[in-house]
Amino acid sequence: MISNQKPKGKKSADVLLEGLPYILQFRGKIVVVKYGGNAMQSKELQEAFCRDIVMMKSVGLNPIIVHGGGPQISKAIEQAGLHSQFVQGLRITDRQTMDIVERVVIDEINHDLVQMITDQGWPAFGLGAGLKGGLIRARKLSLTVVDPESLMPVDFGFVGEVENVVTEKLGLNSADSEIPVIAPIGIDGSGQSYNINADTVAGAVAEAVQAEKLVILTNMPGILDQAGQLISYLTTGELDSLARNQIISDGMLPKVRCAQHALEGGVHTVQIIDGRIPHSALLEIFTDKGVGTLIANSHSD
Repeated sequence: MISNQKPKGKKSADVLLEGLPYILQFRGKIVVVKYGGNAMQSKELQEAFCRDIVMMKSVGLNPIIVHGGGPQISKAIEQAGLHSQFVQGLRITDRQTMDIVERVVIDEINHDLVQMITDQGWPAFGLGAGLKGGLIRARKLSLTVVDPESLMPVDFGFVGEVENVVTEKLGLNSADSEIPVIAPIGIDGSGQSYNINADTVAGAVAEAVQAEKLVILTNMPGILDQAGQLISYLTTGELDSLARNQIISDGMLPKVRCAQHALEGGVHTVQIIDGRIPHSALLEIFTDKGVGTLIANSHSD
């Protein structure tokens, strides 16, 4: 029997056609995605994210993943009977804490993420200290912060900062190359590993490879104004104003600093998006509206 109902495929076809100009625009370009927040803790969102990454690769983009692991590290530290201490958003990392960080970030999170992406249909490989190590050349963090009680400088321990990125290890020489999945662990010339903020690593990698886009997944809709409404578009100058007026604060500050540094270093645009929305990375890149805040050096970008 012939149905008189309107074909259900039209809406899906419209979505695909909306994405076509963006696929053509970004084909062959590098997109660095910082993966963290709730998107890492929900099985449904994990699978959606991995499908997004395989979709990007399948249509010709070159995605690079940099993942965090803060909540998982905090849980493991608590289970070990220890306590997490943060100063200016950075975890003070002694030797015992560093051992936990490496185990959680490399042996668990990185390993599982590589496997999930591969299971979705495209091979991936892990990078980090101990995983084809040497991608992130690091040094001990040089930030000087004075403890208000002891009036002595805070020793962050094995917290590091990026010295340089060895881009050859990413293996982005062909369209069918494996997808790199980077743990935010760096290593210095003596072989000492360091815990590095994942947003910082993502920004440094994006700058080193001159990525077309840096996409940062968060637990927020994006950057919000004073009334709590999403700001869809910002320039770096406007970011400075929002930070000075403390409209941008707390956990969003490292992401904003990362965005500014990446843009100054040649990355074309940065998008801060809501990782709680399934397929948010695809929606931001391949649809007209997007789902977060786009940041560029000027309105002409």
